[in-house]
Amino acid sequence: METLALALYSAAVWAMQPLLRRKLRRRARQEPGYGVAVEERFGRYHVPPAPEVGWLWVHAVSLGETRAAALLLERLRQRWPDLRLLLTHSTATGRTEGEKLLRPGDTQVWLPWDTPGAVRRFYAHFRPCVGVLMETEVWPQLVRGARHAGVPLLLVNARLNARSQRRAQRLAWLSGPAYRGLTGVYAQTEDDAARLRSLGAVVRGVHGNLKFDVPWHPDPWATGRAWRAQLPAERPVIVWASAREGEEALWLETLRQHPWTGPQRPLWVVVPRHPQRFNGVAALLADHGWAVWRRSALASPAAALPEAALAADVWLGDTLGEMPLYLGLAHMGLLGGSYLPLGGQNLIEAAACGCPLVLGPHTFNFAEAAEAAVRLGAAVRVADLEAALRQLQAWVADGSSRLAAEAACQTLIAQGSGAAERCAQAVSVWFRAPAGR
Repeated sequence: METLALALYSAAVWAMQPLLRRKLRRRARQEPGYGVAVEERFGRYHVPPAPEVGWLWVHAVSLGETRAAALLLERLRQRWPDLRLLLTHSTATGRTEGEKLLRPGDTQVWLPWDTPGAVRRFYAHFRPCVGVLMETEVWPQLVRGARHAGVPLLLVNARLNARSQRRAQRLAWLSGPAYRGLTGVYAQTEDDAARLRSLGAVVRGVHGNLKFDVPWHPDPWATGRAWRAQLPAERPVIVWASAREGEEALWLETLRQHPWTGPQRPLWVVVPRHPQRFNGVAALLADHGWAVWRRSALASPAAALPEAALAADVWLGDTLGEMPLYLGLAHMGLLGGSYLPLGGQNLIEAAACGCPLVLGPHTFNFAEAAEAAVRLGAAVRVADLEAALRQLQAWVADGSSRLAAEAACQTLIAQGSGAAERCAQAVSVWFRAPAGR
């Protein structure tokens, strides 16, 4: 049964290849990165093959996973300064962020599309000695190929929410062999571990969330603080951190029905999650009569703010990699992805920057971190955006309560740290880097 199920899956994935190529061409019009090295996705590489066995292969699907991988790699390079890294991604933002992690002799390519041929060519070309999948990326042929190639395959910083568990259980004929085929899983939380075990995964440890070891970025944070100092001292600055599609329109409608009642109008800083939406969000804000200033209009963050920025109702955070700047600028914020049933974005970076957040009802992607933030007072959970506006205004009216929430942010980070070292130790059991390059 399992063999037949995998054969049917593989046939379907193989047949979808023309659709994937078309999707990549369409995405590349807005994000050129999707047009780079397309043949790598089909297991055809221009980079030289592995000169020896010894690659540490890390797969980080997108931006958040790549940043988590950076924390793990920092600890692994402390153990093996000359390790040879093979870094794979699935999204353009992940690949761009991953370029920062490369050293001479490392290689970066796309993860192969999950067909038998592409996966077989990937393993034959690079011959990794161990594979590390970050967080959630479990693909049937990728796992099967690792076993055939004799590559230990680990799922690190692993998470699985209840919704994904139910979906995987409905497809148990396909997901079961994939999860059982992993060499080892190192989960973020006990709840994640229980859900992963229910799918057959061998959970070898519960090590916490790597993202609690988020590195401090003093320069962009300080720039945000300097920008705040150029605004009227009494003007509240509120960041929409990683807003998802549909949330901006919902927020604008909520503000129309329930206008801000504070004595000083806030400066809203809207940071969309996906860069391909920057222009659309700018147009949406303008259509609603808002005075918009785009961060990309300023060539250098060190420059003084122009008059257009100081007079704007809303700033559009249309740059990548500057979230610490926006969080340093803000007094408080809203968590993107939590006001529609999308599961919420990662709130840990906001806590590291001392920016308390108001969470919507949907935080299942980071359930334990969200619960800890609420329990400690670093965040407040509300039912909808109307209640979120009331909470933001309450923080503005009572500065002491907001300052207490800022202090709780640091407590949250302190309590969650240490996962990077634990995960590095777990990977070290399976990885032995060759001497030299």
